Amino acid sequence: MANATVRVRFCPSPTGNPHVGLVRTALFNWAFARHHGGTLVLRIEDTDAARDSEESYEALLDSLRWLGLDWDEGPEVGGPHAPYRQSQRMDIYRDVADKLLAAGHAYHCYCTTEELEVRRDAARAAGRPSGYDGHCRDLTPAQKAAYEAEGRTSIVRFRMPDEPITFTDLVRGELTFTPENVPDYGIVRANGAPLYTLVNPVDDALMEITHVLRGEDLLSSTPRQIALYQALMGLGVAHFVPQFGHLPYVMGEGNKKLSKRDPQASLNLYRERGFLPDGLLNYLSLLGWSFSADQDVFTRAEMVGAFEIGDVNANPARFDLKKAEAINADHIRQLDVKTFMEACAPWLRAPFANWEPADFDQAAFEAIAPYAQTRVTVLSDITANVDFLFLAEPVEDEASWTKAMKGDPAALLTTARAKLVDADWSSAESLKNAVLTAGEEHGLKLGKAQAPVRVAVTGRTVGLPLFESLEILGKDRTLTRIDAALAKLAA
Repeated sequence: MANATVRVRFCPSPTGNPHVGLVRTALFNWAFARHHGGTLVLRIEDTDAARDSEESYEALLDSLRWLGLDWDEGPEVGGPHAPYRQSQRMDIYRDVADKLLAAGHAYHCYCTTEELEVRRDAARAAGRPSGYDGHCRDLTPAQKAAYEAEGRTSIVRFRMPDEPITFTDLVRGELTFTPENVPDYGIVRANGAPLYTLVNPVDDALMEITHVLRGEDLLSSTPRQIALYQALMGLGVAHFVPQFGHLPYVMGEGNKKLSKRDPQASLNLYRERGFLPDGLLNYLSLLGWSFSADQDVFTRAEMVGAFEIGDVNANPARFDLKKAEAINADHIRQLDVKTFMEACAPWLRAPFANWEPADFDQAAFEAIAPYAQTRVTVLSDITANVDFLFLAEPVEDEASWTKAMKGDPAALLTTARAKLVDADWSSAESLKNAVLTAGEEHGLKLGKAQAPVRVAVTGRTVGLPLFESLEILGKDRTLTRIDAALAKLAA
């Protein structure tokens, strides 16, 4: 390879919401570039006018910014190979296609869809490969003229070499593709629009991309692109053939490839639930790669220091939501409390919070935040964990009520209330002792004794440490809620 500087690219299409598999590809390219002190090029493949949208384009850039996956060349940054949107590069593709035709590397194909299908069926029936059979490969000028006189249109096909193509995949090792399995392929539609098979490698060549790191689903197109690169080198358009590394599939439920239609595939889902960018990227990096045998949680700086594409596993990686949440929770624990509180801010107001803005008490939140930080898995968990502090009454949860109010809860609550009246409300330990002794008088251990108190005060059977929560809520509000629970039991 002529160019020793690492240059990689991430080239998404702006269609719909970003997919976590796409993010994993972006992450691996980003980490590889940063590890080697190289360049990450962001290129937008927006030649499909029917599917691409400006809204999706803006959402894509916003998602990358949220994740902190910065790029060195591309939209909003610029660079020596602008423009970085394929829809603005059509003249370049037309010029390259004309050069390929003139040099004999490509040719016009006049076959109709129906003719192609008949010949494919015949090949299948005979047990032969059913790809394009080269029918128009060597048409004479007279044959071309005859087809055109019939009013036929033509696509442009690239002429594949008649020998095997071998390359070393950075993830999978040496691979060989034989000619019968890689037939001539289309690079320009009949209407003159260039296809992905042309524009992607042409842009990689012109932008001097040294390493193409992409999904396994594109592996079958690699021999075609290598042949095209070699032709482009002969034309002076390319200067080298990049190295390829094909990343393993990300699998979902039922061991099927995770698709855009799978609910857990959407990046927006994780953003809305309150995953930290570092937590999500940490987990996605484990889909095909590992930091070390005994460490799953690490910073992005540690990942950059360790990441090598040769360490990526070729086997499919299964997306495990529970593990993703656990790793995100670890990243939440590692935040300082101030940063944690700032990160929670969106979930402490509408539409997530069901209390009035005027009822939010910043001092109470600051007091409860250190306890909440040890409990939440995603930031959106904060809302249900602290709502008892900011609502006039706790959230009604009949299932929790039924579960907690067993035996003689009214007697227990009455005793607990009396002891809480005399407790030291500046000490969570004093509040704990009040409920503990109330429980002992009724033959209950602390766990059983505190359950009715917790539900009466917070509305739920599980949550933040109870006695610290009571201290922050305050004596008057706590006793009022216990009185309300006693009234409900009496009714």
